[in-house]
Amino acid sequence: MSTLYKGISSLALTGEKFGDVLVVENAALAVVDGKVLYAGPASKAPACDQEIDLGGKSVIPGFVDSHAHLIFAGERSEEFSSRITGKPYAAGGIRTTVRATRAASDEELKANAEKLIAEFYASGITQFEIKGGYGLDVETELRSMKIAAELTPHTTFLGAHVVPEGVERADYIKSVTGEMLQAIRPYAKWIDVFCDQGAFSVEETKQILEAGTAAGLKPRLHANQIANLGVIPLAVEMDCASVDHATHLSAEDIAVLSGSNTVVTLLPGAEFSTKSPYPDGRRLASAGITLAIATDCNPGSSYTTSMPFCIAVAVREMGLSPEQALWAATRGGAKALRTEGGSLEVGASADFVVLDAPSHVFLSYRPGVQLVSQTYIAGRRVFERQ
Repeated sequence: MSTLYKGISSLALTGEKFGDVLVVENAALAVVDGKVLYAGPASKAPACDQEIDLGGKSVIPGFVDSHAHLIFAGERSEEFSSRITGKPYAAGGIRTTVRATRAASDEELKANAEKLIAEFYASGITQFEIKGGYGLDVETELRSMKIAAELTPHTTFLGAHVVPEGVERADYIKSVTGEMLQAIRPYAKWIDVFCDQGAFSVEETKQILEAGTAAGLKPRLHANQIANLGVIPLAVEMDCASVDHATHLSAEDIAVLSGSNTVVTLLPGAEFSTKSPYPDGRRLASAGITLAIATDCNPGSSYTTSMPFCIAVAVREMGLSPEQALWAATRGGAKALRTEGGSLEVGASADFVVLDAPSHVFLSYRPGVQLVSQTYIAGRRVFERQ
């Protein structure tokens, strides 16, 4: 069964190059067997078995969220309130969520993650990564990764989030690179480390990433959110798919990242929620660095599932154009996960979003407004706003 979506006021098509967005007005999108058959001017659209008139709405590729922490229990609203009134952000707040997560059942953890995934769909997210990192012991990290693997193919082991309370640092790193790593290995695709002040050093990060890659996992990195410890050369040397946060980068770091295979993933929700300085996205883009935007959904420093919100903040506070931000949240997210997606090329999975707006620019022009009308994954509607 083929379907032609017509009456599209503007269709945003993302290209291979960062920020490359072609806008087709008076467009149509044809889908067959969950794949894109045609995307372009309505006047050239093929005949299909059925037609759906979108009535002047716009269409964009589905968002790809390459950084999300969905396996957790509890919330940290008191911490947020105190931070907003002047308390600085520190990595140690993670331990509060660890206690709640360890106490929760598998059913509770999965139900909470599924609730957040439903919110993802409502915000236009069609692919997403899920990290562990709120168990910090073998049993809970294993439970977390098993649940994550049921919900997405993009799973990340983040045992090296912080060192948990009551455990010697050397002993914990031994577990992360040994028993814990071997336990979660069948359920994780990626290994991640939080290399930052209050978390793990560059030397520890190297040790943990090398253990993970030796076990067959692929490396990615949280880094330079709070301070610059000098890990960027290591990230590029180890071919990390992405360095996430990257708030504090030197000119040397930018030169190393420029032209590398490593994506810089911006997390606007984290800076917004922690009242921290925003990375200069325009500077990074001008240096030729590939950028992604992700929600960083987590209960402590970025409790949002809204990619449109993150796009609006990236445009307003990080200096990206609406086209660069859209690309970063779609094609950029896919590149950060080294997967297909974020594109409506012929043959691609028909993952797309219908916006109740004339164009994608309204994502940043009308911040905080629910513009997502429908979300489709492989041609199947997973969300419709009533």
